[in-house]
Amino acid sequence: MEPRILVMTAGYGEGHNAAARALETAFNEDTPDTALVVDIFALTCPRLNSLVRRAYLAAINGTPRLWKHVYAWMDRPGFMTSGIRMLGAQSRMLESVIERNRPAAICSTFPAYAALLQKLAREGRFHAPHFNIVTDSISINSIWWRPGCDGWFVPNEDSAEVMRAAGVDPARLHVTGFPVTPFFRDNEGIVSRPALSEGGVPRVLYIVNSGTRNAEATARLLLAEEEWEVTCTVGRDESLRRTLSAAAEKRSRPASILGWTDQIPRLLMTHHVVVSKAGGATTQEAIAARCPMIVNQVVPGQEEGNCELLLRHRAGALATTPESVMETLRAAFSERGRAWDGWRAALEPLSRPDAARAIVAHVLSHVNRGAGEGRLGAPATTR
Repeated sequence: MEPRILVMTAGYGEGHNAAARALETAFNEDTPDTALVVDIFALTCPRLNSLVRRAYLAAINGTPRLWKHVYAWMDRPGFMTSGIRMLGAQSRMLESVIERNRPAAICSTFPAYAALLQKLAREGRFHAPHFNIVTDSISINSIWWRPGCDGWFVPNEDSAEVMRAAGVDPARLHVTGFPVTPFFRDNEGIVSRPALSEGGVPRVLYIVNSGTRNAEATARLLLAEEEWEVTCTVGRDESLRRTLSAAAEKRSRPASILGWTDQIPRLLMTHHVVVSKAGGATTQEAIAARCPMIVNQVVPGQEEGNCELLLRHRAGALATTPESVMETLRAAFSERGRAWDGWRAALEPLSRPDAARAIVAHVLSHVNRGAGEGRLGAPATTR
C-alpha cells in the first residue's frame, strides 16, 4: 500500500526524529503502511548532510554563544525567503517524493519544510494539506510559522500563547502535546518507581549527551552517593562507560552504566529524577513519563524554552555544576521526597503521553473531510 501520509523530518536535533518516529508509529497502529518517515536533506546530499549535521552539533555544543546569534539571525523575517533559494536540490527531491507517493497529507517535524511546500503549492505542484508539528517550547523560532500551513500542533499551552501573540491564527493552533513513543501511554500504571513517601530508595537517571560539560565529574559525584540507586547512560562514549563502570563497582548499592540504549522511556518511568541537558526529545519524554528533570546544560535558542517550561511550572530545576546538581537532588529527596512530590504533581497537567494519537486523529479527520485544500498559500498569521 502506498503511504497516505508523509512525515518529514531532518536529523538536526533528536527531537525532530523522535517526534517523526512517534507519529509514524501512531499512524500505522490501526492501518499499517499509512505513514512513511522521510528526510529530504539526507536523501538529497547524504555526505553534505552528514557534514552539516556534525557542524551543527559542534556549534551548539562547542560555541553556544555563536549559535545563539545564528538562531537569532534565523528568526529574522527574511531568512526563509532568502534561505529557500539555497535549497533547490532539496526542493526538487521533495517534489519527486510527493509525485511518487501522492500523499493525502504531509506532517513535518522540521520547520524548513513549510517554506519548501509553500513554494511548490504556489507553482501548482502540491495540493495536499500540510501540518507542522512544533518540537520546541516557548523559545520558538519564527521559521516555524512564517510560511503558511493548514495547522500547527504545539506541545503545551505556553507555546501556543507565544504563537498567538506573534499573530498566528488561533483556529489553526492545536495544543496536543509532543508526540512520544506509545510506551508511555501503554505503560501508565504498569511501570512505576518506588514511593519516596513510604521510604522508597531514590533512583536517579543521568543522561550524558554529546557535548555535555562536566559529565564525568557529575557522574562520579552521583556514584559516590550510596543512598541512591543510579543509572548513567553515556551513549557511544566507550571510554567514559569503562571509567564509570570501574567507579560503580565500588558501590554497595546498585548502579547501572549503559552505553547506547533504546530503553530511555522505561528508565524515565522507573526513576524519580532525570539529570540531562534540555534537549527537546529528552525534556518532552521526561514530561510524558512524569519524571522531574534537573537541567544541567541549556543550548541557547531552542533549548532555553524547554528549561523555562519546567521552571515556570515548578516541575524541575536548573543546576549547571556537578555540585549544584547534587545539592538540588538532596533537597528534592529530603523529608521523604516532599519537594519531589511537588515537582511530580506539577508535571501532571503538562503530560500528554497520547499526543501522537491526538495528532493522527486530527490529521486523518481533516483528510477525510477534504478540508483545507489549497490553503498553503494563505497567510500564517492574522496580522
